[in-house]
Order: sequence, then structure tokens, then C-alpha cells
Amino acid sequence: MRFHGFDWDDGNWPKCGRHGLSMRAIESVFGRSVTIFDDPFDPGLEKRMRAIGKDEQGHYIFIVFCLRVKNDVTLLRPISARYMHAKEVRHYEQQKS
Repeated sequence: MRFHGFDWDDGNWPKCGRHGLSMRAIESVFGRSVTIFDDPFDPGLEKRMRAIGKDEQGHYIFIVFCLRVKNDVTLLRPISARYMHAKEVRHYEQQKS
């Protein structure tokens, strides 16, 4: 998946930030090995996807996002992001194996 930056504003940042994540932590997930899959709860307005990956400290983060084109540039727009719970991490690691 190719994109040229992130789309942050007052509509998405507060929702992501309230879970204790920084923009840098969320963005760092996409600079590493990340698993991306379709969002089964996609409302159909924009294609939503999910990502699971690790931040710079090795903590697993779950992100719901979409891709938007602005001025002919594709940007990744995080919709929601949070640290994964231990049970979710165990399940994810079992599925990967």
C-alpha cells in the first residue's frame, strides 16, 4: 500500500489521542511490518481498513484507517487507534503462526 503522508485534523486526532497514543506512535506502525486487512464494519462511505503493528517501543497498536486523495496525493487517515490488550495480542500472534 502506497501513501505519501498522514491526514490529521481536529476530526480524527482527538479520537486517536484519547487512547494515550501520540501521532508519532501511530505513524511509526506504518514504517514497520504491519498487517492490513479490510474492516468488516466498513460503513461504505469510504473504504476502511484495519492495521495491526508495533510502535517504536514494541507495543502492539490496532488502527482503523482509510486512504484519502487530496491534491492528487494519497494520505492515510487514521480514524481510531489504541493499544491492543494482552488477550488480543496473544490471539493475533497465534493467528500469525
